Amino acid sequence: MTAGKVPDGGILYDEKDDDDDSGVAESLTPASAPAVDWAEGWKNETGLTGADLIAEFVKHLPNAPGVYRMVNAAGDVLYVGKARSLKKRVGNYAQGRVHSNRIARMVRETANMEFVTTRTETEALLLEANLIKRLRPRFNVLLRDDKSFPYILITSHDEAPAIYKHRGARARKGDYFGPFASAGAVGRTINSLQRAFLIRTCTDSVYETRTRPCLLHQIKRCSAPCTGEISKEDYAVLVREAKDFLSGKSQRVKEEMARSMNAAAEDLDFERAAVFRDRLAALSHVQSHQGINPAGIEEADVFGIHHEGGLSCIQVFFFRTGQNWGNRAYFPKADPSLSSAEVLGAFLAQFYDDKPVPRQILLPGEIEERELLALALSEKSGHKVSILVPQRGEKKDIVSHVEANAREAHGRRLAETASQERLLKGFAETFALPYTPRRIEIYDNSHIMGTNAVGGMVVAGPEGFVKNQYRKFNIRSTDITPGDDFGMMREVMTRRFQRLIKEEGIPDRTQPPAEDEAFPAWPDVILIDGGQGQMTAVRAILTDLGIADAVTAIGVAKGADREAGRERFFAAGRPDFSLPPRDPVLYFIQRLRDEAHRFAIGSHRARRKKEMVRNPLDEIAGIGPSRKRALLQHFGTAKAVSRAALTDLMTVEGISETVARQIYNHFNENGADRV
Repeated sequence: MTAGKVPDGGILYDEKDDDDDSGVAESLTPASAPAVDWAEGWKNETGLTGADLIAEFVKHLPNAPGVYRMVNAAGDVLYVGKARSLKKRVGNYAQGRVHSNRIARMVRETANMEFVTTRTETEALLLEANLIKRLRPRFNVLLRDDKSFPYILITSHDEAPAIYKHRGARARKGDYFGPFASAGAVGRTINSLQRAFLIRTCTDSVYETRTRPCLLHQIKRCSAPCTGEISKEDYAVLVREAKDFLSGKSQRVKEEMARSMNAAAEDLDFERAAVFRDRLAALSHVQSHQGINPAGIEEADVFGIHHEGGLSCIQVFFFRTGQNWGNRAYFPKADPSLSSAEVLGAFLAQFYDDKPVPRQILLPGEIEERELLALALSEKSGHKVSILVPQRGEKKDIVSHVEANAREAHGRRLAETASQERLLKGFAETFALPYTPRRIEIYDNSHIMGTNAVGGMVVAGPEGFVKNQYRKFNIRSTDITPGDDFGMMREVMTRRFQRLIKEEGIPDRTQPPAEDEAFPAWPDVILIDGGQGQMTAVRAILTDLGIADAVTAIGVAKGADREAGRERFFAAGRPDFSLPPRDPVLYFIQRLRDEAHRFAIGSHRARRKKEMVRNPLDEIAGIGPSRKRALLQHFGTAKAVSRAALTDLMTVEGISETVARQIYNHFNENGADRV
């Protein structure tokens, strides 16, 4: 791709070169991915900003489809948009027409712009969605809580295929069924499928080393192909039935089971008939948890939206193979002035940026560029995608049901948010803060006699706990006396804020943050689980780092007899105090502290468990999973490997003389050969 100049430092790209190492279009299909290469480090030297700057750019823009970015003076991307004609679309910002407050503010803050042309408008739409998710511009509609969906995987390369829960890239060979709305929905389905089809769920290493059936076989959850309790042919039938059931042929599978049950009963083989009875009951259990199962919807995602009080809730139901595989609610970040149709249209393009697209998408109402979005998703997925707004019949009823779910979820979130805002305001009043905090960080340590020490940090904000911001700190210092809580807290605080200063700089706390700013990286308040001693140590650390005025530190000490409700609070500039036993702010702080305690203990237990199961072979350089498995299968245990002679190590498949010598020397300091 080659770059053409736009006035005094702006950049416009054409498509004479397919070189692309930016990674911004990586989720597009090869057929539809435009070449993208945004410039870095250029500066606007015109001295113009806002509408005047945009007007200067417009003079040099082509009547071609593409994507534009609006950038502020600090280099932050404010907005990403796509256009059928860059010249006409960007020109609208410079014509002085009446804009909404949101657009007017965005134009005023624009100090630079960047552009990329694409071959078609559909490419521009896909690239726009990809960039919005990657850059998260402040003035775009932003999809939040964008976790990948779980699937059910039935492997295909094994002699005895297994059934697993799967999330992430589909690197393993097998058949994938989904998406499911949640890991819980997958877990319940697999649990019932185990009872219905008796397919193994163990790992390949466990399967290969079993010498007798496991407990799952005893409780009739597995047919135990590992020890030959079932023939390979009969096990293949069970696998085929499971795939048929998940592929939408559930009625045929149930009819075959019913016939087999009746035949066994007629032959007076009541034990075998009872097995089929239990399997039928398990299949009914799967479908009873699926709620509505419309006959007329084979493969579709159904959306509903409720937009009120400055909050949008989008509910999506997943239907695959004629079965309802769950639903999920989303709360995208959007300007309150936007309509439901605008929010939903922007949401859909981002939603399918990295997810498989069904053949049908059902919406509650019209959105802008519905046909263009359908065409773009068809190009991306490689099959025809229909986006419909049903007006009557079963599909209309399903959409109405999804809308009702969106309204209910919206009401619950609005109530939770209002409650959280009241608590944060009460928190600010209790501790005489200059403004309502938007980010509170809570710290706690966990260890046993100083071993496997871990510091935990949890984060809370206007919408509750922000779990993707949680952090754990494995205590590394060897100078800390085991059990020295002050020393551990000193290490955690130093590591946390040294990195924050390096990445974000020290914030100006003289003015409260703007309400439309993104969730801040810097905390307004830090809560420390400890009394005056802990607070003295923490304040000394903040002073040494030069950030004592940038963050408010508060200590929470357990009350007399460690009784909840009698906590003492320590804040700078005032004597320690307690809150009334039934004060809502007290309950709020207790909840924050308990969450930090839970997270720290969980992190400590995970570290301790990892230490307990660590294998001595893990410490040897060059011994990866394959060689480790070969050694353990040959010798049985790591202890036996440590006692093995050099010649014995060399007989293991995949272990050369050099590697054998390395293993031997690791366990034998003198290096003398043992025979």
